[in-house]
Amino acid sequence: MRLMTRFLFVAVALTLSGCGASSEDELRQWMAEQKSQTRPKIAPISEPKQFKPESYTQVTAIEPFSNQKLTQALKKEATQTAASGALIAPELARRKEALESFPLDAMALVGSLAKAGQPVALVKVDNLLYQVRPGNYLGQNYGRVTKISETEVTLREIVQDAVGEWIERTATLQLQERSK
Repeated sequence: MRLMTRFLFVAVALTLSGCGASSEDELRQWMAEQKSQTRPKIAPISEPKQFKPESYTQVTAIEPFSNQKLTQALKKEATQTAASGALIAPELARRKEALESFPLDAMALVGSLAKAGQPVALVKVDNLLYQVRPGNYLGQNYGRVTKISETEVTLREIVQDAVGEWIERTATLQLQERSK
């Protein structure tokens, strides 16, 4: 019986607490107050800039699609091609040497010596040892040996630049230290 009385007392207390004002109503009231008090601040849009027309100044220049412009471009290209062709023409006319079929990064300089007063570099390619003298050709870019020192071989290569013209550049083959 006592248990029943206690259970009934708890049920009545819970029912009465549900009838009172809830915190949700207070929250809704506070949100409504805040919404009514808040006013958005909108910055005014600036005035558009006035359009100022510019005069066309290229009226006296050469028309880009005229024959005169085309003639100038062809003359310029012909002079550049002639200079570029003069650089590569002797290389195309000669017989290729054995080491020109390998790229420079596949070669290793393993030593140097002097034979009859002339410097000679020892270059290793595919586990074969080659003797290289100044004037010999190395690599796939028409590389001609210009100087041999104890630690490197200096080459003059002929390569195409981004525009397609032939230019000279210097490349080196460094002495490789022995790996253990």
